Amino acid sequence: MRAVLCTEYGAQDRLSIGEVPDPVAGPGEVVIEMAAASLNFPDLLVIAGLYQFKPEPPFVPGAEGAGTVLAVGSDVVNVKVGQRVMAVGVQGAFADRWAVDASSVIPIPDEMSFETAASLTLAFGTSYHALKQRAALAPGETLLVLGAAGGVGSAAIEIGKAMGATVIAAASTDEKLEFCRNLGADIVINYASEDLKSRAKELTDGRGVDVIYDPVGGELSEQAFRAIAWKGRHLVVGFASGDIPSIPLNLPLLKGAEIVGVFWGSFTSREHEENMRNGAELFQMLSDGTLKPRVTNVFPLEDYESAFDLMASRRATGKIVLEMG
Repeated sequence: MRAVLCTEYGAQDRLSIGEVPDPVAGPGEVVIEMAAASLNFPDLLVIAGLYQFKPEPPFVPGAEGAGTVLAVGSDVVNVKVGQRVMAVGVQGAFADRWAVDASSVIPIPDEMSFETAASLTLAFGTSYHALKQRAALAPGETLLVLGAAGGVGSAAIEIGKAMGATVIAAASTDEKLEFCRNLGADIVINYASEDLKSRAKELTDGRGVDVIYDPVGGELSEQAFRAIAWKGRHLVVGFASGDIPSIPLNLPLLKGAEIVGVFWGSFTSREHEENMRNGAELFQMLSDGTLKPRVTNVFPLEDYESAFDLMASRRATGKIVLEMG
C-alpha cells in the first residue's frame, strides 16, 4: 500500500511516498481503509523528532483520519467490517490503510463526509477539553483566541461561542480575520499591525480578557497575558511559533491569574469516561448545527508536501486534509 514515510527526522522535505506492507488487525485493533486524514501541527513536530513521543524512523506519520472498517481483531465489539468510522492514534494515518486501537475508533453517520470526520477529533477534542475542563469558561466571559484561523483556533471560536462567551479572534492577516468573523468571532485583532496587549485591554474597557486560548506561544504569549483579567486563565495549548515563552511569574501573581496546561492526548487516557462524555456532547453540537467544521484545503496523498508546506508556513485557515482517493 502507499504511505507517506519519515525515514529520518527533519522538515517535510525529508518525507517521501512509498510502498509498505498492508497492516494486519491484531487483538483489539481495527484496520481502516482510509479515505481522508487531516494534518495537525503536532505532525510537524513528530517528523522533526520534537514531540512528546518520538517514533523510531522509518514510520508513517498522521494521527487522525476517517474511512471504512476493513478488518477487526479479536475482542473488538464496538465496530464491524464495512462501517464508516473516524479514528485518532499515535501515527500511521497518512496511508491507504491504518491499523489503530479499537478504543479510538468511532462510527460516523452516513451524512458526514470523510473529510469532515477526519478533521474533528484532535481540533475539537482539544478545544472543548481546554475550554470546558481546564478553563471552566462561563457564559458572558471574554475569550481571546490566538492563532484563531488555524485548526484548533477555529474550533475554539465555535466552541467558545456555543458556550456563551464573547470571542476575540487574533490572527496575522486580514484574510484570516475575515475567516474568523465567518466562524462567529465577535471582535478581531490583527496582531501583525496592532499591539495585542493594548487592543485587548481597549476592547474590554481596561478590564482584560477572562480566558486566553494560546496555541501559538512565542512573544505573543506574554503580550496576551499582560491583557488578562483578574482571575483569568491562560490556556497553554501549543507553540506553533516554534518558541516556548518564558512568562515572568510576577504577572500571574499580580493578576491572581492561572497558567493552565492543556494536554488532550493525556486527558483521553487518564480520564477516559470524561473524554467520552465530551465526545457525545460534541457530536450533539455537530448534529444540531451548532458546530460546523471548516475543511479548507484538500490535497491528494501524493501531494503531501504541499499540505505540509501550507501548515509549516502558517498560511492555512481551517483544516488541511489528505485524500486517499
